[in-house]
Amino acid sequence: MLDIYTRLGTHCHDDVYTTVTLSYEQRERGRLKLVGDNNEEIRVFLERGKPLLVGEYLRSECGKTIRVVGTTEDVAHASCDDWLTFSKACYHLGNRHTKVEVGERWLRIKPDHVLEDMLHMLGLVITHERDVFNPESGAYSHGHHHH
Repeated sequence: MLDIYTRLGTHCHDDVYTTVTLSYEQRERGRLKLVGDNNEEIRVFLERGKPLLVGEYLRSECGKTIRVVGTTEDVAHASCDDWLTFSKACYHLGNRHTKVEVGERWLRIKPDHVLEDMLHMLGLVITHERDVFNPESGAYSHGHHHH
């Protein structure tokens, strides 16, 4: 069993011992028990409140490098042709503290019929897909604090 306490970031030139394929919900947790893609058990003990990134590397106590991969999951994809409509959609989702992945005039959220109806009423086209969900980390995710 591997125990992980160290994050290496998204740039690492070490040999990768194994990968862990995780949903966004799993990547959000600081403590979890996993099975690597090589079938070895892995326990993760990391700082809470800072989600793992797709492509991030971790170091086990015994010095092995593990790479984080995102799994495909159900997402609602919303898109439109104009920036004003897109901006309004982002505003309304942010006002509801919704996890959002943002692209160029498209966004993804976890499926939610209420939010999807709202986006549709704002003028976005909604489709359902299976893809890696990689939402924005948020304005305060880098430890910036106001006093």
